[in-house]
Amino acid sequence: MKWSELNDNWCPVARTLSVVGDRWTLLILRDCYLGKTKFEEFAQSGGMTRHILADRLKRLVEVGILERNAYSTAPKRYDYVLTAKGEELRPALTIMKEWGKKNLPIRRAAIES
Repeated sequence: MKWSELNDNWCPVARTLSVVGDRWTLLILRDCYLGKTKFEEFAQSGGMTRHILADRLKRLVEVGILERNAYSTAPKRYDYVLTAKGEELRPALTIMKEWGKKNLPIRRAAIES
């Protein structure tokens, strides 16, 4: 089944994953929660291509998780800010963060003297 076909799926988990279920979208949301709002900030932080970033931002705006507000007209530039709907996802990302810290700690090599 394709992600685009999940809009009519009965399962709310599947429908939610169709919107936020890829790593790039979750990293954009993480950055939003950390206060980033501009395309360039997301581009520098996430490591994704500009094309993927533009696509994911557009999708998040379309589903009402982010709102796009113009802050410059020449050239046209936008801020992307969380809506109330987007803020509702914060606890899910917080749980994922805490789970990762507990279960997937960073392994550092021992420092040799």
